Amino acid sequence: MKALELKVPPLLLIIVVAALMYGCTILFPAVRFGWVPHWIRILLLAVGILLPLLGWVEFRKAKTTIDPRVPDKSSTLVTSGIYRWTRNPMYLGFLVILFAWGLSLHNMAALLGLPLYMFYMNLFQIKPEERQLENHFGDTYREYKKRVGRWW
Repeated sequence: MKALELKVPPLLLIIVVAALMYGCTILFPAVRFGWVPHWIRILLLAVGILLPLLGWVEFRKAKTTIDPRVPDKSSTLVTSGIYRWTRNPMYLGFLVILFAWGLSLHNMAALLGLPLYMFYMNLFQIKPEERQLENHFGDTYREYKKRVGRWW
């Protein structure tokens, strides 16, 4: 399992999960749900795009790496801006985008992609990142973890 840690770029994972969600609509066409107002899906998509952008802005301000595959190259522990409310605004934003996509598919089975994404991210991306950040920033990061939730 360690072979997958920090290997798959999160954007690639989103594409794979989105494709699996679409595949669920073909495999399980009978589990459709009713229409969801277009404005709700658009709002979710906007929030899903905004969260990673806010995270990116904070990383740029701190002049630290944004590449999630190399957290040990972080020069600064970013705790400002959106990072006051979530330790992973980029991953949370991607989850919200997948939720908007799932609602657009009108299929309950497609929404199973959401816990799949969270499971994979927690196991193979976030926990390995956290280990490296703890090694790099020590008690400062441990205190930050106590104050701010992993997802929300």
